[in-house]
Amino acid sequence: MKTFKFPWKLLYWLFCAGVLVFLLAPIAAIIPLSFSSGSFLTYPLPGLSLRWYEEVFTGGKWLGALGNSLYIGAWATVISVLLGTMASLGLMRKKTWWAESLKLIVLSPMIVPVILIAVSTYFFLAPMNLTSTYTGMVIAHTVIAVPFVVVPVLTALELLDPNLARAAAACGAKPLVTFFRVTLPSIMPAMASGALFAFAASFDDVVIALLVAGPDQRTLPREMFSGLRDSMTPALTAVATIMIIFSTTLFLLMQMLQRRSRRNAARKA
Repeated sequence: MKTFKFPWKLLYWLFCAGVLVFLLAPIAAIIPLSFSSGSFLTYPLPGLSLRWYEEVFTGGKWLGALGNSLYIGAWATVISVLLGTMASLGLMRKKTWWAESLKLIVLSPMIVPVILIAVSTYFFLAPMNLTSTYTGMVIAHTVIAVPFVVVPVLTALELLDPNLARAAAACGAKPLVTFFRVTLPSIMPAMASGALFAFAASFDDVVIALLVAGPDQRTLPREMFSGLRDSMTPALTAVATIMIIFSTTLFLLMQMLQRRSRRNAARKA
C-alpha cells in the first residue's frame, strides 16, 4: 500500500507565487489605468485610450522634468563613477582601521535615511547659493550615488588576481600603464554595473529634489509628487508605467553585465 506524501515542493512553489503576486500586484494595477479613456483612477476602465501618453509626450512639464532627470542623472553618474572608482582603489590598497572607518563613511549614504541626507545637503549648499541650481542637484545626487559604485568596484578589485599587476610590472609596465591595460579592463563590468545603480538612484530620487531643486530643476519624480497633491489623473499612471519600463530595462542591463562579468571571471579561472 502506497503511503501518502505531502506535496511540500508544490506548497513551497505556491507560497513563492503568492509572495510574488503580493509584491507585483500593486505595480501591475497601475499599468492598465494608464490606458484609461476616463479622467479618474477607477476600475473598471470606461474604455481604452492613449490620450494620457500623448499628454505626457506632448506636455511641456513632463518632457521638461524628464530632461532634467536625464541631465542631472547623467552628470551625477559620470562624477560618481570617477569618485567611486578612485575611492575603491584607495580603500583596496589600505587595510588599516582608518581605511575601514573611511569605507563606512563612504557607504553611509546607503544606510542613513534619505531625509537626513536631504536636510544636511540643503544646509551645506544654501550658504554657497547652490540650492535651486543644477550644480547643487548634481552634487546632492552624486553623494547618494557614489556608494552604489564603490560596492561593485571594490568587490571586483578584491577578486582581481594581484599577480596580474605583478606580471605587468615584471614586464616593465609603469603603474599607470598597468592600470589602463590590466586593472581597468578587469573592473570595467563592475564600473558599468555601478553606473547603472548610480543613475537609478539619481533618477528615482524625490526627497532631495523637494529640498534642493528649484522651479527650473524639477525632476520627473518631483513632478509626479506635485501631481499627487494637485490633481491625480491617469497621466501620473502613464508616467509611472514609463518609469517601470525604464527601471526594468536598467535591471536587465545590470543582470546582463553581471552575467558577462561572471563569464569572463570563469574563463580567466
